[in-house]
Amino acid sequence: MYTRLSRHISLFLLLIAAVSGATAQTIRVSNGISSDGRRCYREVFEYDYVTDKPSFPGGDGELVTFINTHRTYPGEAYRRGVEGRVTCSFVVNADGSVSHIKVIKGVETTLNNEAMRVLALMPSWVPGRLGGQPVPVRVIWSVPFRK
Repeated sequence: MYTRLSRHISLFLLLIAAVSGATAQTIRVSNGISSDGRRCYREVFEYDYVTDKPSFPGGDGELVTFINTHRTYPGEAYRRGVEGRVTCSFVVNADGSVSHIKVIKGVETTLNNEAMRVLALMPSWVPGRLGGQPVPVRVIWSVPFRK
């Protein structure tokens, strides 16, 4: 009975979403300050709400290899035994370029800066698509630092 009811509720919610013309979830990312001093924002799509998700050339395994190859453990942090994962967000633009790199959950300043540096070195991604059209998509990825 419970599974039948939850199945009916799920179908009902899907029907409402289809009828209401629900679109992909977007967020606003800061695009800097305009010439008149106002903060500007840019709408980007959330990773889970696009038809085709953006991908690093060669896939996630190649992304991990890229990070491990280009990451340099900051010396002082290494000596002090500072470890952890720096979680960052960035935007994969419609042309595949990466921008708007930001630390969401940091560990320590030197590790945070190193994570952002490595992510800024990434080559162009295969862009995300929504309905066949390339769109900017926000991606969240962690850069690990372990001794």
